[in-house]
Amino acid sequence: MTTLLALEPGFFPAVGRGIGAILLYALVGLLLMLLGFYAIDLTTPGKLNRMVRDGLPNAVAVTAAGMVSMAFIVVVAIYGASGLLAEGLLASLIFGLVGIVAQVGAVRLLEWVTGIDIGDVLAAPDLRPQTFVVAAAHLALGLVVAVAIL
Repeated sequence: MTTLLALEPGFFPAVGRGIGAILLYALVGLLLMLLGFYAIDLTTPGKLNRMVRDGLPNAVAVTAAGMVSMAFIVVVAIYGASGLLAEGLLASLIFGLVGIVAQVGAVRLLEWVTGIDIGDVLAAPDLRPQTFVVAAAHLALGLVVAVAIL
C-alpha cells in the first residue's frame, strides 16, 4: 500500500517548536509594543490611550508609527538570532527596550528642537502637518535601531 503523504521523522516536533516560537515572539513583540505605547504616553501631555480611543487623528498616526517602528526592531532581532530561540527572544527584549528609550528620547528632542507642542498636536481634532514629522521620526528611529542590531 502506498502512502499519499510521507512525513519525515521529527516533522511534528519541529512544527510544535515552530508554533511555540511564534507564540513566544508574539508575546515579546506585544509586550514591547505595549511598553513603547506607555513610554510615549508617559512622556507626552494628555492621556494618549484616551486620545487614540476617541479617534483623534494625530494621536492615532503617532501611535501607529511608534508601533510599526517597534515591530521593525523585533523583526530584525528575530532575524539576527539565526534560529536560536532563547537568544532571539532575549535579543528582541533587550534591543526592544533600548529602542523604546532611544526612540522616546530622540522624538522628544526633535519636538523640542522644532518647537512642536506635541500635546497640542495630539489633542487637535484635525490632522496637523507636525504629525508627519513626529511619525516619521518614530519610523526612522525604529529603522536605525533595527539596522544597528545587525
